[in-house]
Amino acid sequence: MGFGALLIKMPPGTFFRLPTDVFGISVKTEIEEMDQLPPVTRKFILHWGEMGTRWGINRTVAQIHALLFTSDHPLNAEDICEALGVARSNVSNSLKELQNWGIVRVVHLPGDRRDHFESMQDVYEMFRTIAAERKRREIDPTLSILRECLAESATDGEAAATGTVTTPGEAHTRQRLEDLLGFFELATQFYEQMNRLPTKTAVAAFRMGDKLIKFMGGSAT
Repeated sequence: MGFGALLIKMPPGTFFRLPTDVFGISVKTEIEEMDQLPPVTRKFILHWGEMGTRWGINRTVAQIHALLFTSDHPLNAEDICEALGVARSNVSNSLKELQNWGIVRVVHLPGDRRDHFESMQDVYEMFRTIAAERKRREIDPTLSILRECLAESATDGEAAATGTVTTPGEAHTRQRLEDLLGFFELATQFYEQMNRLPTKTAVAAFRMGDKLIKFMGGSAT
């Protein structure tokens, strides 16, 4: 159950308790649910949850990550439920997802048998981990599909050799897919080259952005 409940009257003498968070409706707002957190922490958690939805990440997953990232000690599931006002099942599923992303891990504290969780704290390592996982989930499948589509699409030369006809529309589509594949392959190549660098070296390279642009004859303005 969420905080509070709505009572819906049923046939004589019976009631059905409907969680107040059904259909996204809640009697208590997210801010009220986090009222025990410091204002700045609460503001960041709410923002991170909102940004998560824009990045295609579940809001609760993003909020739990923000809570763990800003916490100065590992938290257990009950701590997270109490801090965010989220159901235990939702917390459990979100923690599994964060572990799948590789940015949250389980830790055990002396004298406490419960699992506790902490976020990766190094910002640069964290975003490298997120980038690698997004590449695996999003870019790699896209590259595979583009290559499959192009393998199944005959070029003009192949069409002439087999006696088939390539329509202008098919030729246009093939060209667009080739352009897209070229972009993804180039971006992937650059990513893999940067990913092989130690984090400190990669950060230094990014900080040389203006110098690199000027060296290549561009303008940093």
